[in-house]
Amino acid sequence: MTTTTGTDWGAWQESWDRQQEWYMPDREERFRVMLDMVEALVGPEPRVLDLACGTGTITARLLDRFPGATSTGVDLDPALLTIARGTFEGDDRVSFVTADLKDPQWPSLLPYDSYDAVLTATALHWLHSEPLAALYGRIADLVRDGGVFMNADHMIDETTPRINAADRAQRHARMDQAKANGVADWAEWWQLAAQDPVLAAPTARRFEIYGEHAEGDTPSADWHARVLREKGFGEARTVWRSPSDALVLAVR
Repeated sequence: MTTTTGTDWGAWQESWDRQQEWYMPDREERFRVMLDMVEALVGPEPRVLDLACGTGTITARLLDRFPGATSTGVDLDPALLTIARGTFEGDDRVSFVTADLKDPQWPSLLPYDSYDAVLTATALHWLHSEPLAALYGRIADLVRDGGVFMNADHMIDETTPRINAADRAQRHARMDQAKANGVADWAEWWQLAAQDPVLAAPTARRFEIYGEHAEGDTPSADWHARVLREKGFGEARTVWRSPSDALVLAVR
């Protein structure tokens, strides 16, 4: 969609997807399983909180599969939120909130008190374990009884160092080949964003907030499931995984 700003939001979404898929070639598979579980547990017309939504990747796939769904996207990144708002402008099923998930008061900014599903992917690894555990407690308060939370992210099993090393070497070899074929990496994507007249200012603000790259923790999927149960969810376990990533599902 090209708007009066001259910015092609669809093209920015596609370039973000390509850049992310360079790191995670199975990215769409985790989204498919995530939405399968949404449908199985809360039905085809859920009210969803797209947590750390970025460009609205989950929201786009949610609404494509479930046209009767509604989504609230929450993020702090001004550049990615600019793309998200531009993409979904005029769609009354979607709203966006600017909030810092480390601020205990962020839920008060949301338009609803509860959600059928809270979904997030490849975003919360920038938090260290203690603030992440606190965030899980706030999420539990937002999910209705019988509702779900899902987090697809880097979740490393440190008990298998040889498997981890072999997987990492193979992934990096494949990434090097894709890079040679012209795929933009994280840094190059942001350089392009900084050159766009509409995204230049929010991109500059984004780097003032985050710096070059935030470093958090990548605890195991078992850690995530255990902490989610401790914070108020009735059930929690892994429902999809690759050698380095996992999708953990918790039911309130």
